[in-house]
Amino acid sequence: MFTGLVEACGRVAAAIPQPPGLQLVVTAPASLAGKSERRPPTIGDSIAINGCCLTLIAVQGRAWAFEAGEETLSRTNLGQLEPGDLVNLERSLRADARLGGHFVQGHIDDLGTVDAINRDGAWVTIWFRVPPRLTRQMVAKGSVAVDGVSLTVVDVEPERFSVALIPHTLSVTTLGSRHVGDAVNIETDIIGRYIRKFLGAPPADSASKPAGLTMEKLREAGFI
Repeated sequence: MFTGLVEACGRVAAAIPQPPGLQLVVTAPASLAGKSERRPPTIGDSIAINGCCLTLIAVQGRAWAFEAGEETLSRTNLGQLEPGDLVNLERSLRADARLGGHFVQGHIDDLGTVDAINRDGAWVTIWFRVPPRLTRQMVAKGSVAVDGVSLTVVDVEPERFSVALIPHTLSVTTLGSRHVGDAVNIETDIIGRYIRKFLGAPPADSASKPAGLTMEKLREAGFI
């Protein structure tokens, strides 16, 4: 489990094909590689790379190695990474740690693309185009993780949504260097998905319209 608060940006050192998967080697910054609340990162730890939860399989100083399988590569932008690319890094959440973002599983739903970038001084509003099944899981002022960054949804349309980014987020994550057309990893809010299921709505990939809420459904779900 993660929070969506990126700890640092790392740089891809190598992307080694291992059909049907890929071995990814990331150089972590010294501030994170040597950072320890209880112990330094070690083999078996869960680390979010651009929001995708991967297992650390080897550590050599600041070089961290991971393996991504076929399913992961099909749903994320990890297979598009090349040496030199920056990635967002976050270690898994300790049970007694402060939750500053929202509950992020590190299980990417699908890829989205940067649709528009609107600048207002140092602030930026970005629109992301995604499959309609994902926007049906979003609400304005709700939470979404984009490349592992916990963000608040501003507006939702049938096939895209927008977020407003403050200068700090732009400077400490990869979102500040994104361009129109770039692929990004999208994870919708797990709490919203569970509520949708409890209330009897059809699966998000269903073509049918969501069922209307009734008092009976709210009672059954324990909300009233």
